[in-house]
Amino acid sequence: MKVEDVPQDLKFTEGTPVRHPIYAVDSEGKYQMVNSVGWEAKNEAIQWQLDAVQEECDEVLERIKKGESTLLEYYAVKNLMTVELLAHYADIPKRKVRKHMSDPEAFANLDEKTLSAYAEAIRMTVEELKTFPEK
Repeated sequence: MKVEDVPQDLKFTEGTPVRHPIYAVDSEGKYQMVNSVGWEAKNEAIQWQLDAVQEECDEVLERIKKGESTLLEYYAVKNLMTVELLAHYADIPKRKVRKHMSDPEAFANLDEKTLSAYAEAIRMTVEELKTFPEK
């Protein structure tokens, strides 16, 4: 790819400092690094993943309504966090994280310290963590 052909598709990076380094051939035939703000193929892959995450979030919301899941699972999924990652960031054993994600009663009875650990790990407030999301 030539330097002047490096794609600059702003779909997901507009207004952000995100740049993707790409090697392209300059006018002298030498490779040089050129920053790109995105390109169609990558944007399609990102959109596909975002759609998949939204679909999973919708499924979790349905389980919450049925009393089979908790807001902790929803916000973890929404923020692309696995049980292992959330357990690590919150410094809570994985088995407890799994229980707090799947057992509404256990989640409802969490103390402020545990809620704060989860909220900090997910980068939100305790109030936000306990609030059902609006679509």
